[in-house]
Amino acid sequence: VQLQACGGGLVQAGGSLRLSCAASGRTFSSYAVGWFRQAPGKEREIVAAISNSRSGGSILYADSVKGRFTASRDNAKNTVYLQMSSLKPEDTAVYYCAASRLRLGVGQNEYDYWGQGTQVTVSS
Repeated sequence: VQLQACGGGLVQAGGSLRLSCAASGRTFSSYAVGWFRQAPGKEREIVAAISNSRSGGSILYADSVKGRFTASRDNAKNTVYLQMSSLKPEDTAVYYCAASRLRLGVGQNEYDYWGQGTQVTVSS
């Protein structure tokens, strides 16, 4: 599986962005997908995780983004999305999408394939 993330950019606090992640492969629906982020000087952290389709596509969010971010997947388009609203300066990071052979993964070690990352910068 190859992943290509895009949609990052510079936005003012309170604004919105939508990230997209296009995946190759005809079995994309069988993979769990996740969004991670890494801010300068910090470890990579999970933002949202979506289970594979057989598991109903359940979604988990980090507490820091609950109510502000919405993750989704469109298996017909082999694409996952991260709609980010009410952005805060602390959301500034490089955002990565990833795919896992597991039913659902929350740790970066559980993910097998990674996109290249897209920069999100939120100004105050």
